[in-house]
Amino acid sequence: MQTDKMALNKSKSNKWLGIHVLCYSTPFLWFGWKFAVINGLAHFLTDWVTSRLSSKAWAAQKRGLFFKIIGLDQAIHLTCLTLSLFYLGGGI
Repeated sequence: MQTDKMALNKSKSNKWLGIHVLCYSTPFLWFGWKFAVINGLAHFLTDWVTSRLSSKAWAAQKRGLFFKIIGLDQAIHLTCLTLSLFYLGGGI
């Protein structure tokens, strides 16, 4: 749920990170506003850290570290989605 512009700038600009998170979390309103807000905030915090770390790893040509950070980022997002669906969805 991001354009190239968002992907390239979210590690440098909270504005672009916020736009990315808004695009990401808007479809989650289908599951209720609490689900959308919780996952939007979790996504912002996760990407705030991981996008900065991954951009530094890429610039330093540490490709292995870069992809480990991307994998960790995805694992955190999936965990947040799963836990919030479980707790807000009544144990679905």
